[in-house]
Amino acid sequence: MFQQSVPTVTIDEVSKGAHVLDVREPEEWSAGRAPDAQHVPMQEIPARLDEVPADGDVVVVCRMGGRSAQVVAYLQNLGRDNVTNLDGGMRAWAQAGRPVVNDGGAPGEII
Repeated sequence: MFQQSVPTVTIDEVSKGAHVLDVREPEEWSAGRAPDAQHVPMQEIPARLDEVPADGDVVVVCRMGGRSAQVVAYLQNLGRDNVTNLDGGMRAWAQAGRPVVNDGGAPGEII
């Protein structure tokens, strides 16, 4: 099977004003996420496409980078050229010391 290559950024390459789109499942999101991220589970992207910014940098993230890469490929196929995949996902985010919060605003964990 052919795997489409998608644009990827590392933690250090995420621009300060980038919009972080988290496509993990609700229980993963509740346990720990980037503080200013937007949550749209992967399976809901087609129905909620209008919620994904068409302008500015959009960094798509999941736990490790696999699901988010699929979302980036899907969005690119729809003509969105402002989306990139976060290399290593939320695990890399947390390992880099970036903030992770849970539903209560307390420090979260990546599950």
